Amino acid sequence: MTNSMVASHAAGKVLGDAIFGASAAAQAAAAKYGADKVTNATIGAIMGDDEKLACIPTMEKVFRSLPMSDIIAYAPIVGLPGYLDTVVKLTFADQQPDGYTAAGATAGGTGAVHNAIANYSEIGDKVLTSDWFWGPYTALCHEQGRELTTYQLFDEEQNFNIKDFTAKVTELLKKQSSLLIIINTPAHNPTGYSLSEDDWKAVIDVCKTAVKSGDKKVSILVDIAYIDYAGEKNETRKFMKLFGGLPNNIFVMFAFSMSKGYTMYGQRTGAIIGLSQSKEIVDEFANANKYTSRATWSNINRGAMTVLTKIQQDATLLAQFEKERAALYETIKERGAIFMNEAKECGLNALPYKAGFFLSIPAKDPGAVCDKLHDDLIFPVPLKKGVRVAVCAVPAAKMRGMAAKIKKAWDAVEK
Repeated sequence: MTNSMVASHAAGKVLGDAIFGASAAAQAAAAKYGADKVTNATIGAIMGDDEKLACIPTMEKVFRSLPMSDIIAYAPIVGLPGYLDTVVKLTFADQQPDGYTAAGATAGGTGAVHNAIANYSEIGDKVLTSDWFWGPYTALCHEQGRELTTYQLFDEEQNFNIKDFTAKVTELLKKQSSLLIIINTPAHNPTGYSLSEDDWKAVIDVCKTAVKSGDKKVSILVDIAYIDYAGEKNETRKFMKLFGGLPNNIFVMFAFSMSKGYTMYGQRTGAIIGLSQSKEIVDEFANANKYTSRATWSNINRGAMTVLTKIQQDATLLAQFEKERAALYETIKERGAIFMNEAKECGLNALPYKAGFFLSIPAKDPGAVCDKLHDDLIFPVPLKKGVRVAVCAVPAAKMRGMAAKIKKAWDAVEK
């Protein structure tokens, strides 16, 4: 008699999540020793210096003022029109490249990644991202019959590894007629790295060369989930201008999320934006995205879309909102600076952190390093290639001295 009833493609599915495991260990330690003695560096959300979940006050004010009809009514599958127009403006700020655009509402930034994989990679093909990456990319690919593969993000000098990127793009397009590339920047999860404008120029040149024969296609998904905590809005978006005038067989998409920029993590509201020189290709994108959304979650959170639109359309609300979000950015920036300065002082090899929620330290045995840190009641997340510290979650007072303790644990395990 069978002990399995799932379809063959679903057999063996078990979701392992190092983040939630590390978080549970931190919570258990806090219950045993007291939260004031524990450093929980696992949480991918902004925690205030009181170690409680931070919320942008103006967002909360607008959200609580919504009429019930804006909270409970269905939204259009593609998203509210005002939301879609606003999301495009927010994505590009003053750096919108030449070309046609379209947007579709998604279930958070995760939904945008899902739809890009579903519609811009072939079943059985490989999707390319960097070897330091957000873990769920793997499950999102596997669930849809694709495989995630990687290039080395950093070279020996810890600069963007354009050589390995070029090699992987070339290798994959010898076997595949099309390729989806996911690039999470600026403020990359889990390293805090941001590609420079020169890095992007090199990436685009590689893609142009790869498709110049005309029989290959490249799609690029830029995951901008953390862009609101990466620096001045137009400076962090300058690279987007480079996407204007690309050939029709290079298609660019952006994964937009309200989770971080609006502290609305649980409302699961995002968007996917497509850009091309061809209106026909953009119309195709809009139709494919709408179809996939209908077949996956149908429609998304109307209330959150309304909050974004109301804030952006009211100059007074927007000014206050941006002031409050900027304060959160400065808080995270201060925490990151403390760690990176102390890492340099103690000789800890942290990867080049530019901005964002996370930073990382390479390690051969990340699990052992994290286990050793538990002796000091410090709980980061063990990844495949190293240890991730959630800068967004650790108050400055607890950030001080952490780099030296990680160096001590690293030396004990790795040397």
